[in-house]
Amino acid sequence: QVQLVASGGGLVQAGGSLRLSCAASKSILNSDAMGWYRQAPGKQRELVALMTSGGGTSIADSVKGRFTISRDIAKNTVYLQMNSLKPEDTAVYYCNRLTRHGAAYYPGDYWGQGTQVTVSS
Repeated sequence: QVQLVASGGGLVQAGGSLRLSCAASKSILNSDAMGWYRQAPGKQRELVALMTSGGGTSIADSVKGRFTISRDIAKNTVYLQMNSLKPEDTAVYYCNRLTRHGAAYYPGDYWGQGTQVTVSS
């Protein structure tokens, strides 16, 4: 029902930075957890960062220390700040709502088209 539009991707050289945005069509960030995923060619989709509705965050080990998730509730937007980018970060990045089942979070069924991030050497 809610539309999530990921944007901000592009081509950047290794060591550079990008900030991705995920804009929601309605106010949900104070009630739903949100996650950033990425999928590289030939790879499984990977959860790289999440933020709970209460503002708690979790960052994947593969990007810890380089990526930061944040939000602007008033703008219904979640951000992924990506610093010190590496070629291995090249992927399509998606955002999605998350639901908790037991101890794990799972994404919603509707992914959208994501935004391409390409990191060159």
